[in-house]
Amino acid sequence: MPVKPHSKDLSSLFTEATKCRRNSPLKSLLKYMQADPSLLSLGAGLPHPDTFPFISVTATVAEAGKSAVDATARHDDVSITARGPTAATEGLERFLQYGNGRGMPSYAKFAQEHTERVHSPIYDDWDVVVSAGNTDAFVKALMLFCQSGDTLIVDEWTYPAIIETVGPMNIGLAPVQMDGEGIVPAALDALCSNWSTAKGADAPRPRVAYMIPTAQNPTGATMSMQRKQAIYAVAKKHDLVIIEDDPYYYLQFGDYRPADETADPEDRYSDLPGVTGLIPSLLSMDTDGRVIRLDSFSKILAPGLRCGWITAPKYMTDKIQFHNETSVQQPAGLSQAIVSKLVNESWGHEGWERHLVQIQRDYAMRRDRFVELCLKHLKGKVEFTVPSAGMFLWFRVLLSEEMQDRDGAMQEVFESMIANHVLLVPGYMFSPLGATPEVLSRPFVRAAFSYASVDDFETAISRLAKALEPFTAG
Repeated sequence: MPVKPHSKDLSSLFTEATKCRRNSPLKSLLKYMQADPSLLSLGAGLPHPDTFPFISVTATVAEAGKSAVDATARHDDVSITARGPTAATEGLERFLQYGNGRGMPSYAKFAQEHTERVHSPIYDDWDVVVSAGNTDAFVKALMLFCQSGDTLIVDEWTYPAIIETVGPMNIGLAPVQMDGEGIVPAALDALCSNWSTAKGADAPRPRVAYMIPTAQNPTGATMSMQRKQAIYAVAKKHDLVIIEDDPYYYLQFGDYRPADETADPEDRYSDLPGVTGLIPSLLSMDTDGRVIRLDSFSKILAPGLRCGWITAPKYMTDKIQFHNETSVQQPAGLSQAIVSKLVNESWGHEGWERHLVQIQRDYAMRRDRFVELCLKHLKGKVEFTVPSAGMFLWFRVLLSEEMQDRDGAMQEVFESMIANHVLLVPGYMFSPLGATPEVLSRPFVRAAFSYASVDDFETAISRLAKALEPFTAG
């Protein structure tokens, strides 16, 4: 097997705060307790596990590859008991105790093994560190390289939590033109190449680009492998760090499949990508160690678990660990316990991957039914590109000529939707430029096919058609 290269050292791009960030002195002592079972600790201010009132925790889960509402699914119990460690996971008393910012070993080990199986990073010094979901992970990754007065490169339309996070930090946003595959490489290159000319020679150059490469929120755009390669080449040229926020990565399901009542549903969705057919990630093509990848269990297990992980060179994940130790510490012990027991013992990697296929099937069926109804009811009222992954359709409302010239037309559209008892998200909420008159006039809304019951889709889309009728020519 060829020897993997070491990552490029980008620590010169760290903020001064990151350079100063050190391991928590008290947390640094935990390694001695974990390494030597005979050691008697009179130093740690840890509550004694006998005072924990929890004897065991049990979660009943569906068998791998089956939906929880599938009547044919076998149900299994995932149980974690006090003083009940196994070969694969810790006991409940460990999960409920204080720990370091790296996360519980069994949880982190699964994340590392899964990352190797799916992404196989090219350089040798990569590592993972736990997060309390991708919003938490974004803040930790951002603060490695950005501070007050800096600028973050983002998509032309982006996740609102990012906009709201950087605002109070006095970090600016530089939006880049998008097309059907996300950020346009030439536009990113032009932004970076012309930065000093446009902003002034003394303006700090952007060091970080944030992007959601799969099923981008809000547009639903998914980057091809070729697009990712082009983006990565621009990042290398301008020495950019990429934050690859990819919560929808495993929700890839391919092209729209028109309804065919004669086809067996199993055959209709027999070509799902699973894990082996996914579009390669930016992490998988990262030769330098300039991609910080954010993964989350939120879209593929449950968001309330608040569990995820970050993959990057170890010198970066170490800094994130130290940051964790002065903030969230690590995800909740009960959440880590359930996830770790489930993926390490009950399902294993093979079962986990069968579960991901089931998730793909469920969202593919939702997407196909939703698109079918949009084509039926919204013709002449909206334009959209059918997404190949994720949860969203990005509608361009086809305003009539009269409405195109009318101030506040899109606010009236929103009010009409509410009056007709259907909710979509106005496009301006995703704009890094804020609610300027120009942004407010742009005729975009985001629809999600992830939450509403499939049985309610036709009612919702019919209501949307009625709401749009006074504003469109269709």
